Amino acid sequence: MNLQPLLDALELQEDAARALADDLRAQIDDLQTRLQEAETRLEHLAITRTTVTGLADRLPHITSDLPEHSDYPRILDAFK
Repeated sequence: MNLQPLLDALELQEDAARALADDLRAQIDDLQTRLQEAETRLEHLAITRTTVTGLADRLPHITSDLPEHSDYPRILDAFK
């Protein structure tokens, strides 16, 4: 019995599985890099929020002379 065709087919499947594993590892590396960048961005935004709210607490609260615009309350709410 000639096993060579079976061994050749097995080698092709191993090569395909190896290529898929290599591709997935590359995707994982890319995703880990992107995740780290997103986490760093979140940290910076949290620091910015802390700084801005700390500074806002020091500003006098002025309620007069607000612009007359229907979206102004919604805009202010976005900064809370």
